[in-house]
Amino acid sequence: MTRPKLSVCVVAMNEEAKIADCLRSVDFADETIVVDSHSTDRTREIAASLGARVVERDWAGHVAQKGFALSLATHDWVLCLDADERVSPELRASILAALERDDLPAGCECARRTWYLGRWIRHGGWYPDRKLRLARRSVAAWTGVNPHDRLEVKGRVDRLGGDILHLSYDSISDHLRTIDSFTTIAAREKHAAGERAGFGGLILHPAGKFLRMYVAKRGFLDGVAGFAVAVSGAYYVFLKYAKLWEMDHGRRPPDGR
Repeated sequence: MTRPKLSVCVVAMNEEAKIADCLRSVDFADETIVVDSHSTDRTREIAASLGARVVERDWAGHVAQKGFALSLATHDWVLCLDADERVSPELRASILAALERDDLPAGCECARRTWYLGRWIRHGGWYPDRKLRLARRSVAAWTGVNPHDRLEVKGRVDRLGGDILHLSYDSISDHLRTIDSFTTIAAREKHAAGERAGFGGLILHPAGKFLRMYVAKRGFLDGVAGFAVAVSGAYYVFLKYAKLWEMDHGRRPPDGR
């Protein structure tokens, strides 16, 4: 049996420090596509130098941008990655083995392991953090509510060995900037859907998130980093609902003062 050809789709913007490692980790693919949102650094040049087909496009939101990248793939199977992710050697072997099987599924999911504060996080809900990223293009689509996109397929989903390695946050400050950006998007989506935030939710939702991450999902086993992960998770939830509340109640006085 001839292995089906594989396309890799990556979305990026100003990722010159990470795009090369991402693309080198998938050098076994038959086609690599990078959709770039007008980077002002060398992201496009680096990607092109590594053989990627680079397409520029205005940022259309997480779901739409990844859906557009998927639509550019020309092969039957597609692996979808972010620029701050890379395929581990174990996952690479699993992908190649899966594509050589006779009974191919509609898609495959794998664990994602995140590097944070000097260690790999293995608890607290950040691991195994399974993502469906390898899929048959004809039955796959990006869905979800921005900024939380997800790839879905129609049909059977198998599980791969090995991890996607996620080098997302360079520092706590970088993490906080992402939280600020993502919670603004999430609050707008909730507001547009008619959801509202009350005072009780501002207290209960963040507290519940911290307890789930730090206690129920054993974030304490990751030491100080695990505590920071749980606190940041609670802060994310608080900020999302606080911004949602602000959209209804935080307006200026009628006279503008």
